[in-house]
Amino acid sequence: MSDHSDERATMIAAGDLQEFAPRGREHCRRHPSALTLQLRRLQPASELCSSDGAAGLVGSLREVTIHERQRESWQLRKGISDVGEEVDYDEELYVASNMVIWSKGSKNQASTVYKAFTVDSPVLQALWCDFTIPQEKSEKSDVSGSDEVVEKCICILQNSCINVHSIEGKDYIAALPFQVANVWPTKYGLLFERSSSSHEVPPSPPREPLPTMFSMLHPLDEITPLVCKSGAGVFGSARVQYVADYTLRIVFLNAEPSIVMTYDTVQSLHTVWALRRVKPEEQNTVLKFSEQMGTPQHVATSSSLTAHLRSFSKGDSPVGSPFQNYSSIHSQSRSVSSPSMQSRSPSISNMAALSRSHSPALGVHSFSGVQRFNFSSNAQSPKRHSITHSPNSTSSDSFLIPETEPIVPELCIDHLWTETVTNMREKNSQASKVFITTDLCGQKFLCFLVESQLQLRCVKFQESNDKSQLIFGSVTNIQAKDAAPVQGIDTLLVLEGSGNLVLYSGVVRVGKVFIPGLPAPSLTMSNQMPRPSTPLDSVSTPSKPLNKHLGPLEEGVLLSPVPELRDSSKLHDSTYVEDCTFQQHGTFIHALRDPVHNRVTLELSNNTMIRITIPEIATSELVKRCLQGIKAILPKEIAVQMLVKWYNAYNAPGGPSYHSEWNLFVTCLMNMMGYNTERLSWTRNLDFEGSLSPVIAPKKARPSETGSDEDWEYLLGSDYHRNFESHPVAKALRLDPLEASAPKDDFSHSLSLDSSTLLFTHIPAVFFVLHLIYEELKLNSLMGEGIRSLVVLLVQLARDLKLEAYLDYYYRDYPALVKTSRQTCVIDQGFMHQPSFFSAEPPSIFQWLSSCLKGEAVQPYPYLPGICERSKLVVVSVALYILGDESAVSNEASHYLYKITSGQRKQQIEPDDNRCSFRQSTSVSSLAEKLVIWMTNVGFTLRDLESLPFGVALPIRDAIYYCREQPASDWPEAVCLLIGRQDLSKQACEGNLQKGKSSVGQVLSSDIPSGTESEEDEDGMNDMNEEVMSLIWSEDLRVQEVRRLLQSARPVRVNVVQMPEASDHEYIEEKENRLLQLCQRTMALPVGRGMFTLFSYHPVPTEQLPIPKLNLTGRAPPRNTTVDLNSGNIDVPPNMACWASFHNGVAAGLKIAPASQIDSAWIVYNKPKIAELANEYAGFLMALGLNGHLTKLATLNIHDYLTKGHEMTSIGLLLGVSAAKLGTMDMAITRLLSIHIPALLPPTSTELDVPHNVQVAAVIGIGLVYQGTAHRHTAEVLLAEIGRPPGPEMEYCTDRESYSLASGLALGMVCLGHGSNLIGMSDLNVPEQLYQYMVGGHRRFQAGMHREKHKSPSYQIKEGDTINVDVTCPGATLALAMIYLKTNNRSIADWLQAPDTMYLLDFVKPEFLLLRTLARCLILWDDILPNSKWVNSNVPQIIRENSISLHATELPSSEDLSLETLAQAHVYIIAGACLSLGFRFAGSENLAAFKCLYKYATDFLKCLSAPTASITGHYNLETCLSVLLLSLAMVMAGSGNLKVLQLCRFMHKKTGGEMNYGFHLAHHMALGLLFLGGGRYSLSTSNSSIAALLCALYPHFPVHSTDNRYHLQALRHLYVLAAEPRLLTPVDVDTNTPCYALIEVTYKGTQWYAEATEELMAPTLLPELHLLKQIRVKGPRYWELLIDLSKGTNHLKSILSKGGVLYVKLRAGQLSYKEDPMGWRSLLAQTVTHRNSEARAFKPEAISAFTSDPALFSFADYFCKPTVNMGQKQEILDLFSSILYECVTQENPEMLPTYIAIDQAVRRLERREMSETFELWQIKLVLEFFSSRSHQERMSRNPNRGLFMNSEFLPVMKCTIDNTLDQWLQAGGDVSLHSYLSGQPAEESQLSMLACFLIYHSVPMPGQLAAGGLEGTASFSELLLKFKQLNMPVRALLRLAPLLLRNPQSMVL
Repeated sequence: MSDHSDERATMIAAGDLQEFAPRGREHCRRHPSALTLQLRRLQPASELCSSDGAAGLVGSLREVTIHERQRESWQLRKGISDVGEEVDYDEELYVASNMVIWSKGSKNQASTVYKAFTVDSPVLQALWCDFTIPQEKSEKSDVSGSDEVVEKCICILQNSCINVHSIEGKDYIAALPFQVANVWPTKYGLLFERSSSSHEVPPSPPREPLPTMFSMLHPLDEITPLVCKSGAGVFGSARVQYVADYTLRIVFLNAEPSIVMTYDTVQSLHTVWALRRVKPEEQNTVLKFSEQMGTPQHVATSSSLTAHLRSFSKGDSPVGSPFQNYSSIHSQSRSVSSPSMQSRSPSISNMAALSRSHSPALGVHSFSGVQRFNFSSNAQSPKRHSITHSPNSTSSDSFLIPETEPIVPELCIDHLWTETVTNMREKNSQASKVFITTDLCGQKFLCFLVESQLQLRCVKFQESNDKSQLIFGSVTNIQAKDAAPVQGIDTLLVLEGSGNLVLYSGVVRVGKVFIPGLPAPSLTMSNQMPRPSTPLDSVSTPSKPLNKHLGPLEEGVLLSPVPELRDSSKLHDSTYVEDCTFQQHGTFIHALRDPVHNRVTLELSNNTMIRITIPEIATSELVKRCLQGIKAILPKEIAVQMLVKWYNAYNAPGGPSYHSEWNLFVTCLMNMMGYNTERLSWTRNLDFEGSLSPVIAPKKARPSETGSDEDWEYLLGSDYHRNFESHPVAKALRLDPLEASAPKDDFSHSLSLDSSTLLFTHIPAVFFVLHLIYEELKLNSLMGEGIRSLVVLLVQLARDLKLEAYLDYYYRDYPALVKTSRQTCVIDQGFMHQPSFFSAEPPSIFQWLSSCLKGEAVQPYPYLPGICERSKLVVVSVALYILGDESAVSNEASHYLYKITSGQRKQQIEPDDNRCSFRQSTSVSSLAEKLVIWMTNVGFTLRDLESLPFGVALPIRDAIYYCREQPASDWPEAVCLLIGRQDLSKQACEGNLQKGKSSVGQVLSSDIPSGTESEEDEDGMNDMNEEVMSLIWSEDLRVQEVRRLLQSARPVRVNVVQMPEASDHEYIEEKENRLLQLCQRTMALPVGRGMFTLFSYHPVPTEQLPIPKLNLTGRAPPRNTTVDLNSGNIDVPPNMACWASFHNGVAAGLKIAPASQIDSAWIVYNKPKIAELANEYAGFLMALGLNGHLTKLATLNIHDYLTKGHEMTSIGLLLGVSAAKLGTMDMAITRLLSIHIPALLPPTSTELDVPHNVQVAAVIGIGLVYQGTAHRHTAEVLLAEIGRPPGPEMEYCTDRESYSLASGLALGMVCLGHGSNLIGMSDLNVPEQLYQYMVGGHRRFQAGMHREKHKSPSYQIKEGDTINVDVTCPGATLALAMIYLKTNNRSIADWLQAPDTMYLLDFVKPEFLLLRTLARCLILWDDILPNSKWVNSNVPQIIRENSISLHATELPSSEDLSLETLAQAHVYIIAGACLSLGFRFAGSENLAAFKCLYKYATDFLKCLSAPTASITGHYNLETCLSVLLLSLAMVMAGSGNLKVLQLCRFMHKKTGGEMNYGFHLAHHMALGLLFLGGGRYSLSTSNSSIAALLCALYPHFPVHSTDNRYHLQALRHLYVLAAEPRLLTPVDVDTNTPCYALIEVTYKGTQWYAEATEELMAPTLLPELHLLKQIRVKGPRYWELLIDLSKGTNHLKSILSKGGVLYVKLRAGQLSYKEDPMGWRSLLAQTVTHRNSEARAFKPEAISAFTSDPALFSFADYFCKPTVNMGQKQEILDLFSSILYECVTQENPEMLPTYIAIDQAVRRLERREMSETFELWQIKLVLEFFSSRSHQERMSRNPNRGLFMNSEFLPVMKCTIDNTLDQWLQAGGDVSLHSYLSGQPAEESQLSMLACFLIYHSVPMPGQLAAGGLEGTASFSELLLKFKQLNMPVRALLRLAPLLLRNPQSMVL
């Protein structure tokens, strides 16, 4: 390209000039006095006030402004969004003095400051860096690079530390232990270069130098030295050592590929290294962990090194560093005194997890201990030397040696390449700028600019085949003063010494860049141009979008900060000065900087900067495709040259080009092939056509102004005219076709091609590629215009290459465009390079699909990787779905395709014919699923599907339609979107979201207008989801009733009638006594309310949680006077309400859903200011533990709460923390609990005075934390604690029962369900010991460490040496029950049998019989049956025979039997059996269990009022009735059963007599359980849940509100641990509201029942998930949906835990159950009866019932509504209406465009207006699909499947086409057909119809017919035989036969 003409032509115009100034500079000026702030911070306040202080301030300000300009620097990069999508702006990082400003903006939008940072000392450097945080810190963190979180950060380097700010808002400060010369961002973290200090060079011989390069992988990690692995050197093997060579300087660092470039100042050589993580063996080599002893010499070495490093850390510390004294003090003191600080075991030290937990301050002195590096490369590390071995070292140093640990290096650099040594190498040839660039063909170069020699050196490199390393090639030198990469278009800009800007691609010169407004440098003095007179719009930080695949490269390129003022010494270099002499007066380009994408900044000599854009390679999609294809097929060098030529032609200066881009491309390409485009008529005409926009005056103005005939002829010959003629408008206007007279020079001589041009030899290859692109574009219906342009070019090439087959093929596609009379050019085929992939038959994608559908053998289809992606997709999907070949998608190299690459060897193409039969083996459904899932994996979306032609898309749509009917519930969101199931895609999408709130449109309490509701507002129940509850209980107002029963925030009515004889004072007392009775009930309500509102609220993090107040006042009618307990008239128990307010706090806290966003600060923020509310807060803490939020509370705060010593807070906190850590054996929590349990403390420890209730809570806490672990020590201690004797000093004497019970429950939890397999506890004899506790006997000798404590007996309680059974029995019984839970262990169960003799019955408390019966039944879990026969079988015979029946009226008399004992035993045993029934069927809503329990409950109720009640005792009967109510509520949990609700309401009203606080508590707990979580929750029967329920429902109820003697009240709330969300709420995906849907639940078979299904109307509570096999949403109203639980229950669990929202979608024409409960109003119901007349009956208005798609509404509006005087349009309207009806009722509205397209195409064919046969091909494919074998088999296998296309529509269309073509044949078409077959040109007017006929009947080419030897055929049968090979259908043959056979008679067979 050296000759001048070329040089002149290749000027490239740069665009978009703008004046550039860094955005940050402006912002700095406006920054609010950053400098004054900074000075204030450094000066004490007193100085600021004094006068001279102010003067100092002014002085310092003045000083700053002087230096400000020198200090500024900035860098730009392509904008990166947080999410990672494409963004269109640049980001700029600007540094000035101590400010860093990060701004974003682009050339066409104003820039904004994103973040601004101000730091204390001047900023040395600022940069972007991404740190990766591996989620699972494993030992091999580099191997498992699986789930790493990337933290995008900005790092600011100051003198003594580095600040790191992440985008998420985290800030770190890492102190630097040395002075940093430079910091570089890498793929892994930061890399530091230590500035080499003068006194270190050169090191004295015995010393090893210190490392000079360090890495930091995360701001919290230690700074570790870098290791280098150089190639095999003198020593023969690769050495691994620290980088300690101070002559190496980093000049460049890049992240992708991860490489470092260094410069050796001594040898003046550049070297490239690969940067990677260290391998463990290299770590060991460097650290040498071996224990061998070194010689004394080495000790001396290292100790002197210590001293050296220490002095270094002192001396070099920057003066202003706040850490200076600190670090030096520490480095000395630590060495002797503090071993703990550094004693980290080597095994852990390389886990970054530990180093991250160090406080950042430790980083300061981490280098002062020397042994942390071992630099001696030849000796072992002196790690454990004794002092005797070091005679010549001081003692303090040798102390240091044993305790330091080496720092483990983390990154390593591998040597890759060093430049060759040349003789003329100068000393100062360090590269000033390095970048990586790619040339137009994707080859990569590493370029570095050596400014002293004005050279740009480019090294080519590439990845090795296994991708493991980079291979570097040769170096090319380009003369350059400066250079910058232009990444957007794979080129680089070079500023030559002469001042020219030249564009290179790799090392190929593209051309000069012309900058409008700047003079081109020339050797005259005259161009003293002032500043460009055109005002440049000044917008800072410019940008343009960057192609995605160039992503990570730009960072490394931009991160080399260029100093603002160039080194002035350069001006004296001779070459430089000579270059500049002639330009001193003009403005010339002085440097290039900040390249981003395709924009770069020019620094001009007059200190202004201009930002220019280098233009793109191509903008039109078509040209881009063609260029890509041609580039892929040509050898690389030729490809680059071709692209360079095109680039120059396209971007020549002279304003916007007035050619259309495509015409320019054609001209350019044909010129390169050797055509003379001036002589070729159609390309000559191209020059003047163009877009239809007004033409800009051409360069060569035409000579004559008046028109000429040529103009008219030119116009007639133009493509535009041809396109217009074939346009439907021309037909509609009935324009006569105009014929141009034949051009004169057409055939005068044939043109020949110039064979010396660039692409001449590659014409066939280029042609073939363009043909493949043509086929590819056919698959995109949006590219029709491009195809027409392309086919003109292809025809010319095909004609010149004499490819008849291709010509015929194009003619059939575009009969109107391909005229026969066109110029041909002679091509000398001798020089042609025929590629191996060239096929004589034109590859046709439609033909390929058609063969597949017909089941013929197919050849592999050729495709270009990366360019013909659609073709590949279509081929593979058809192979999978139609041919049933599943391997088609599995591997890359499918045998249906063969890849085309440049310069390849011949690929063998031998297809085996049998492959194309449809395989029956696979289930068809799986094929459709496979296809759909594969398509989403390759990124195919609905939009892509819409742009596929309808015939090609049909098989894919068929598969989608199939999948839509029967989808799997666990498909990813993208698949569900593709198959059009919004319900599923929304489900999948919600699955990724956190909030359960947004899904169902809840009405928040804040939205309700206050006023009328003001009193209701505070009852704590207003956040329930009304919408769902009104669906579950739609018939009545039971929810309001529950709210009324459970509210405790309003005064109660005290209704006392004043007796005439009572005085006023007595009356007041009476009222207050009555209020006291009512308050017993009020105080019991919160526990039930907590159950009702469980997990129903998401708190706002900025507001406190509203806790409703507990109102203990009353109102007395008629005058509504207030009654108060505090008036002093009656005695009120002290602290009466403290537990009630605790429960109130728990109830409020339990409203918070587990999914809420809560943090430690919010919990503390809720702490009340007034002491009275402390109890509520204690309850609130416990509730947070139960819903799992307490784990977020900081340990510090927990400690804070516990030290306050508030009893309630401690109870709530300990229980809460334990519940949150259920079964985890968490050590920290164990320690916390042990402090509160004397038995778990060592015997010698100080006696802590822990309140008794807190001890009980702690013991239960231990049980929760160790639940199910069978931890031996814990079990042993708890076993002993059950029988803990009372101590001498009154300790352990009160409320012993609750402590013993707690120990028993805890022991049961620890060994939960382990039964007899308690590993390693056989010597404890747990069951025997428990049995003894239960029945009594002598106390065993107390073993273990606590025997000292129990030496002396209590002075108050005389128990002797027998066990006090009254204390120990309940705990022991329940412990046995829990240990042997569900084990069906008969022997243990027999211990628990109720006694069957009167004598023995007298020994057992009746209420213990309840516990024993319960325990026995829980052990024999599988024997429990839900009928009264089984319940009674638990009662011993003696009781059954002699007891009063529950209904008896008079008492039987008996002498020797105690009736009282028997009666009490009877009711308690029955209550126990019923309670176990409640546990067994908890949450199951089992009908038999409900009926059985309900019968007993009503019996007990009658019993209470019977005269015999006094024998049994009212208290006992009330207890049993409460137990039965609770059992009923457990079975019906969450269901809100009406009968149970009535019982509860009846009990609520009873307030007098025996009804104490405990019974109220039980009744309202039952009510709460019944409506658990507002009907969203139910109970589970897992072991853990039963344990929790045993604690919560312990059947001994407190007598009054402060009674904790037998059972700690706080434990009542543990029911939360047994609650699980089981409500399934269908939500209509279109309206987003909850609705009814029918679901079918299938149970797995069990030993009691076989597999069964039942239908439920959702929203409903599901049974427990482990019992279920599958759940399906049933039709016909909603789309079916199957959730298969045999694969695992996680999917359903996650749905249920997020509010149970299951998205469903109404099917077309259906109404929801709410609107149409019986299904009689549905539209389908009306139309099904008379199917035939449906088209007329269907009114477009009715469409809204069928679909919610607005597009279909509009279609119905505009195309289906009749208007006045329709005429013949009525028929079209009817057709459209019936098509629409068909589509929406069959629910495939996406077929509507297909139907209409088919109809339109057929109409066009009837009118003979088909100018291109594209649509006919599609119809043909549709017909072939429906008659294909695979489709037939699918239909036969699944006959009731919905029709995909109307069965009547296609035959009609087919028939119409046949008729039209046959009529054409008869009307004279046969003549032109005959002439076509015999190879003569046909008549022009018939061409279109002829092409249609050939395509539709798949007529072979004339050439093939001739080869078949059809000439001499005499009969039709002979024809049939001969046509067998040509795959031609018989119906086509019938039409051809008359032409082929001479005499018509021979048609007769």
